[in-house]
Amino acid sequence: MHMTFKIGDKAVYPAHGVGEVTAIENREISGQNQTFYILRILENGMKIMIPTNNVRQVGLREVIDRAKVDKVFEILRLKDLSVDTTTWNRRYREYMEKIKTGSVYEVAEVLRDLYLLKTDKDLSFCELKLLDTAKALLLKELAVAKGCDEVEVENEFESIFQRA
Repeated sequence: MHMTFKIGDKAVYPAHGVGEVTAIENREISGQNQTFYILRILENGMKIMIPTNNVRQVGLREVIDRAKVDKVFEILRLKDLSVDTTTWNRRYREYMEKIKTGSVYEVAEVLRDLYLLKTDKDLSFCELKLLDTAKALLLKELAVAKGCDEVEVENEFESIFQRA
């Protein structure tokens, strides 16, 4: 299955979050013509060029639909850690791998786990940065998926994690 995006479409780029396809350009690289999606990441304005024939390999995907939003919130409400008593640097590596998959569900697990860990112990600096990254990735995608602003999604996060 070849995924195609149009200018103006929103797409999720693993570890960077939701972007908008701002252009589709042909460029000559190493003597070969290639077509690229030009993606502008909403969070920071970064531009990324993705070869259209490479979409699968890099993990570019559509923003989740409304139905999947509920599943993300179910994951956030679960209270069991997927990574528990390992050392912080091993946890960090495992969480980084999950974020790099680009799966909204994996990112949700990272956010939940780090929030739960935070209630028990002080997180390392790296883990705190990862918590922020996971939160930012989810906030943006869930807000786009629900058609609401990020504050609304953040309020839902707060209500879930206050009970943690």
